[in-house]
Amino acid sequence: MRTRIRRLLPALLGLVLLAGCGSSGLSGVQLPGGAGGDGYRLTIEFGNVLDLVPQAAVKSNDVTVGSVRSVTRKGWHAQVEVQVDKNVELPANAVASIRQTSLLGEKFVDLDAPTDRPATGRLRAGATIPLARTSRNVEAEEVLGAMSLLLNGGSLEKLKTINDEVAKVFDGREPDVRDTLKQLDTFVGGLDDQKKQIVRAINALNTFSRQVAKQKTTVAKAVDALDPGLKVLDDQKKQLIDMLAAVKKLGTVGTRVIKESRQDLLANLKSLQPTLTQLVKSGDNLPKSVDQLLTYPFPPNVGGAIVGDYVNLHLTVDLNVTDILSNLLTSTPVGDQQGKVADQNGPVRDPNQTGSKSTTAQPGPTDDKGRQLPAGESNPRQGDLLSILLGGLTG
Repeated sequence: MRTRIRRLLPALLGLVLLAGCGSSGLSGVQLPGGAGGDGYRLTIEFGNVLDLVPQAAVKSNDVTVGSVRSVTRKGWHAQVEVQVDKNVELPANAVASIRQTSLLGEKFVDLDAPTDRPATGRLRAGATIPLARTSRNVEAEEVLGAMSLLLNGGSLEKLKTINDEVAKVFDGREPDVRDTLKQLDTFVGGLDDQKKQIVRAINALNTFSRQVAKQKTTVAKAVDALDPGLKVLDDQKKQLIDMLAAVKKLGTVGTRVIKESRQDLLANLKSLQPTLTQLVKSGDNLPKSVDQLLTYPFPPNVGGAIVGDYVNLHLTVDLNVTDILSNLLTSTPVGDQQGKVADQNGPVRDPNQTGSKSTTAQPGPTDDKGRQLPAGESNPRQGDLLSILLGGLTG
C-alpha cells in the first residue's frame, strides 16, 4: 500500500503543477461584491497606482460598485481597466482617485463627480478617464518617511540655535521691538485705508502699460532714432569733456574775479542808488517823456495824421498884418483860455472870427516871468526872434 502511494505521489504533484499553469491563480477568483458579468468596463489612466492589484474594489460615494480587472503599463503611466455595475450612472467628466480603506488597509479606486465644475453628460461603456482627471492620496509610508527625514536628516536641531539667537537679538530691546511693531501696524493700517487709491494707481499703471504695449512700434522707432544721437555724443565725448573742463576753469576765474571786485561792485551799486531813487520818484514822467521823444517835434498822436508820404494837418492862420508886426516888434502874444490872442495896442481879437468885432482890452507886454512891462518897453526876446527871422530871410 505504501509502495503504491509512493508511486502515485509524483503523478499527483505533476497534475497539480499542470493545473496551476493552466489557470490564472487566485487573481482570477471573483471576490465577493462588485459588478456582475453584465456591467460595463472603463479604462482609467494613473500616473502611479501604488500597490493596487486586480480584483481590488471600485467604489462611488463609499459604496462598492465594481472591481479592478487588470493593471497594465502604457508608456510612462499605468492603465487600469475596471468593471462597473450597469445600474451605476457616472457623469462624463467623472474623476478617479486611488484611496485607502484605512491607515494600513487595502487600496481601491474611487469614482466620483468633479467638485470644481458641474457634472455633465453620462459615462458610457468603453470610455477612458485621462490622467488629467485622476489622482492618488498620500500614503502613510510617505508621511512617515518625510517625518523621519525632518527629524533625522533635516535641520530640526537648528531650530534651538535659531531661537537662542533671536532671543539674544531681542534681549534688552523689547521697547524698540514693540515700537517697531506698532509702527508696522500703523503702516499696514495706512495701506489698508488707502487700498482703493493703491488699486486705482495699479489700474492706471496697467492702463499705461497697455498704451505703451499698443505703441511699442513707435517706442521702438524712437529708441532706434536715439542711436545716431548717442553715436554723435560718443564721437564728441572728448570735446564735451574739454568743454566741461573749460567751464570749470571759467567758474574758478569768475569766483576769483567776484571775490576780488566785491568791494568795487558794492561801491558802484551804492553810487547807483541816488540815480535809481530819482528814477523811482519820476514815476510815469520818464515813460511819457520817452513817448514824446519818439515823435519829436510832433505830438505823440501824429501817427494818425501820417498817411503814406504826407501828413494831414488842419491849420488856422491869422494873416492880419497888424497883428503879425505887433507880435514881432513888441511882445510875445498872450492867449486866454478860449485861444484868443491879446494885442498890446488894442482889444483882444478872436482869430477864428472874420470881422473886426473886438472884445475887452488886455494888459500890455510882459517879461519872461509873466510880469507886465512898463509903458514903452518891450520883451527883449522879441528882438532876438526878429533878428533870427530877418537873419534867416537875408541869409
